[in-house]
Amino acid sequence: MTKTAFLRPRSAPAEPLESLAGLLREWLPRQRWFAGKDRPVTDLSLLSMTELFPGCLHVLVHAGHGGVPAPGGNPPAGDCYQLLLGVREHPSPRLGRALIGRVQDGPLAGRTVYDALYDPRSARLLLERLRRPGTAGPLRFECDAGQPLATGLVPRLLDAEQSNSSLVYGDEYILKVFRRIQPGVNPDLEVPGALARQGCHRVPAPVAWFRTTAPFKATLGVLQPYLRDASDGWTLALGALAAGDDFTAQAHALGRATADVHLALASAFPVGEPGEMRRTATAMTERLTAAAHAVPALQPFVPGLRAAFAALTACDAGPPAQRIHGDLHLGQVLRAGREWFVIDFEGEPSRPLSERRSAHSPVRDIAGMLRSFDYAARQRRPWRPEWACRAREAYCAGYASRAGWDPRTKHGLLRAYETDRAVYEVLYEARHRPDWLPVPMAAIERLAVRGD
Repeated sequence: MTKTAFLRPRSAPAEPLESLAGLLREWLPRQRWFAGKDRPVTDLSLLSMTELFPGCLHVLVHAGHGGVPAPGGNPPAGDCYQLLLGVREHPSPRLGRALIGRVQDGPLAGRTVYDALYDPRSARLLLERLRRPGTAGPLRFECDAGQPLATGLVPRLLDAEQSNSSLVYGDEYILKVFRRIQPGVNPDLEVPGALARQGCHRVPAPVAWFRTTAPFKATLGVLQPYLRDASDGWTLALGALAAGDDFTAQAHALGRATADVHLALASAFPVGEPGEMRRTATAMTERLTAAAHAVPALQPFVPGLRAAFAALTACDAGPPAQRIHGDLHLGQVLRAGREWFVIDFEGEPSRPLSERRSAHSPVRDIAGMLRSFDYAARQRRPWRPEWACRAREAYCAGYASRAGWDPRTKHGLLRAYETDRAVYEVLYEARHRPDWLPVPMAAIERLAVRGD
């Protein structure tokens, strides 16, 4: 098999990409995982291209954005994305949403290009690459030698809304393929590996992964065991709401599981001092300013939200800073049997990788889960705030029973982190799911006006 890799300055012509550029400029913004939906793709540059196997190209592209400058006057720099492109002369009519288009000129002229992760053949060959450690151009395929991978597993691409793409192989493994790529080790590889070495059973351990060394070192995908009989917390919460059932027992157990993971993280990674409140307040205020610039609906609430952050300077600093999940909510936890498991340690994809790998207050994770209970309670009319309130109380009580401290006693700290999370949600929903924007906006009004 021939392998090629191209690494060119962004200003230099890249013939293979030139023939695809028009198709990708239209296709990329329509993808769920594309981060720049509110900005046009003004520049598309090839960073690397590798023939992974016949008929499948592994591509890293840089998508540059123009349009409205970010706060401070600098235009957004753009993002690097990972694409696996299938190339066929005679496309299958079953390609459907995987279809990118037919190339009109250049070396791929007359061929049809599509997202290869939708192609069962390509998905099976990708698992084979993970089974056999080795290289392909700048790509490195690695695995845990103590966990041999099964063969002959049928792949299927998960259709759930997410910021990456996930393949399930025969209900044995799940492969997360990262789409937006940043330099460095991805926490979704680093953290589960470290927790496995700590003996923490609440996080599935990585069994294989692949990465790149060019144009920079980065993690590209992680394969983990698939919990076949598990249900995610979001589905369980909505089921309880639909049935008119309480969720307090599940929430209490989930709080205990969260504390277990935090305790294991504190053992696996260095622990810092309690957060410096003035610096934390400043960072939260800066994020609020940027979000209000992007979402005008936030602007009337800015003074009250700033007050929540300013109050941090007089707060108890709370527990020491440590590695945390970083994007904890009901969709990031699974219940199998009577046990809760925590998954997806990538953190908030919109934030820099260096920030996601740094130490933070564990209150940030707790606030994320509390916001998730509120999201669930607002999925059915009439809204059931008492359901969310009971779930919040039970979750905090469960956490306190394992962690040795009670999040409810850190009112100012918890309010600030919940406010910061709600601001993030407003920006996210405005960009990706405008119909959901009223959910975080209701929390914004509550947190800004009443300070609950």
